[in-house]
Amino acid sequence: MQFSRRHLLTGTGLLLGMLGLGTPAFADDAFVAVTAIVEHPALDAARDGVRDELKAAGYEEGKNLKFTYESAQGNPGTAVQIAQKLVGENPTVIVPISTPSAQAVISATSDIPVVFTAVTDPLGAKLVANLEKPGGNVTGMSDLSPIAKHLDLIHQIVPGAKKIGVPFNPGEANAVTLVSLLKEKAAPMGMEIVEAPAPKSSDVQAAAQSLVGKVDVIYVPTDNTIVSALEAVIGVGIDNKLPVFAGDTDSVKRGAIAAVGFDYYDVGRQTGKIVARILKGEKPGDIAVQGVEITQLFVNPGAAQKMGITIPESLIAGAKEVVK
Repeated sequence: MQFSRRHLLTGTGLLLGMLGLGTPAFADDAFVAVTAIVEHPALDAARDGVRDELKAAGYEEGKNLKFTYESAQGNPGTAVQIAQKLVGENPTVIVPISTPSAQAVISATSDIPVVFTAVTDPLGAKLVANLEKPGGNVTGMSDLSPIAKHLDLIHQIVPGAKKIGVPFNPGEANAVTLVSLLKEKAAPMGMEIVEAPAPKSSDVQAAAQSLVGKVDVIYVPTDNTIVSALEAVIGVGIDNKLPVFAGDTDSVKRGAIAAVGFDYYDVGRQTGKIVARILKGEKPGDIAVQGVEITQLFVNPGAAQKMGITIPESLIAGAKEVVK
């Protein structure tokens, strides 16, 4: 039998207890390691939500929780290195945020519990084989965008929009899934999807610029590469009076016109609940993969004005948040 560091610590605690020397405080502490493919407001909010939900469940940094975070800075190779490093540290649970980070972590361990989050298509990304009964050491949350609602929102704000430009990273499995869904949902609505590949963050501005004169609006999906360089897309939209919509609400705060999406802090809180269940003894493979429970409408009238359009008052009145 091979003993892990945690088994060793627990054994040491028992020995000290028998000797009347007390058990080290850290022997029963939880260690939650979080990693993300890149830093941007949506993924950062998910991380913060996980931490806050764990605190609400009784796990608090500095008391009974070690909580670490590492970003791969947009580099899939770095994500693999981080995954291997974290596995070597033997945390209680690893929480990878985004599809590339989840793929890296799941490839690195079949023993340590993994709770992924902000993953569009867990089946397509081969993170689990069954959403209801994932089995093994993995479960998590899907943030699959409500694509039909997004296209309907574009239609309500820009009724004449027929061609939708979509910058995306063809190397991100989640982005490829979203583009496929967009095409499927757009066709019956008389809309056409125009692709603009951007494999790296540095390619995003050129990809957005390539859509000028070819499309009626730009839609930014929940693609980490594109969202990390969102300001470049917003700049193209403003300079060319080309409306920019988004798949996540945090992007509306950064200058997109509108989005029906998730507050990624809420996504993090929901993810934290799953992590807490595992810390309390449940097996990840017995916990069904969850979808996001709450969707909200965010609008940015000021951004719309800069891009040459006006958001209908009825939509503004019904929005969860109106960005000033």
